[in-house]
Amino acid sequence: MARHADRLPENVGGDLYVDSSCIDCDTCRELAPEVFARADRGLSFVAHQPADGRERLRALQALVSCPVAAIGASARADVRAAARSLPIEILDGVFTCGWASPDSYGAQSYLVRRPEGNLLVDSPRAARPLLGRLAELGGVGLMFLSHKDDVADHAIFARRFGCRRVLHADDVGPGTRDVEVRLTGREPVRLADDLVAIPVPGHTRGSTALLYKDELLFTGDHLWWEPDEEGLWAERSVCWWSWSEQKASLRRLLDHSFRWVLPGHGRRRGVESAGTMRAALERLVARLG
Repeated sequence: MARHADRLPENVGGDLYVDSSCIDCDTCRELAPEVFARADRGLSFVAHQPADGRERLRALQALVSCPVAAIGASARADVRAAARSLPIEILDGVFTCGWASPDSYGAQSYLVRRPEGNLLVDSPRAARPLLGRLAELGGVGLMFLSHKDDVADHAIFARRFGCRRVLHADDVGPGTRDVEVRLTGREPVRLADDLVAIPVPGHTRGSTALLYKDELLFTGDHLWWEPDEEGLWAERSVCWWSWSEQKASLRRLLDHSFRWVLPGHGRRRGVESAGTMRAALERLVARLG
């Protein structure tokens, strides 16, 4: 639980606050940008207390989703409605799960509702309210794990919903050796009519993106939208395996058409056309050399 004695000095006065256990994962700023901001020293803080019921709900969604419980309330907050409101629909049939896990450093995960069976991209925290809501939304038929860093509570979801899990063989480890589908090589693999797995080694040896309906690209930690750069971005400082391979993987993404980027870390963003997104990717490839 967040400690009032450790609240950051950047917090504005009022009920909600962030304490010094913040890990700068961006979960709260993504869920409630009206309330939370990033301090110069790289931590989140409450920049504005919620002004209405909607902002209060979003702030409490962030509170329950914070992977390290760094968000607190001076007065006892009833978070039950916020807990039940997750996941949040961000596009037609596409949800951000919230409930970030400390095991994946607060990475985002996504639910896609599909007639063929719902898809869960990467693993959120297996919180009881989330498990219940996923069951109400039709359960999970397929779980796509973009890379070894963001597998978190995958085994609990597999037991609860009986879903098949997909992970590249190069990222399989002791905790994931029972995944049902192991991808190999570097060629795209069609998992279903609307799903293509695209190996993008670099961040990790087995990093893999997932293309949905030639529109949405779930990128794990390979690629994201950087507000400060106003464009697509990838970062050498968080490349854990091979930066040269990651740059090559970015170039190979030019063979694919998509309009949205939905990452585990970093900001998601959609643009008006696949051509616009391709131009943004070309600028990034040129900038990185």
